Amino acid sequence: MKTEQEREELIKAINVLLNQAYDSTIDEIYALLKKIDDEEDEEDLKAIQEAREDIRINGTVSWDEYMDGYKREIA
Repeated sequence: MKTEQEREELIKAINVLLNQAYDSTIDEIYALLKKIDDEEDEEDLKAIQEAREDIRINGTVSWDEYMDGYKREIA
């Protein structure tokens, strides 16, 4: 993951290039970014559904139960 400063510098560099690009190129870039965003949303929803199904099948564990098991493992 980039630092905030690295991220800001990259965004500034992208903006310079975008301001120089043809409209058709900007349209293509937008479509690509939108597609990536939609795919990430789809992956997030799939992960949520899988987690809910796992909870339905296996139930849940309280924090105290988890910590007890963890303490036994490291002991």
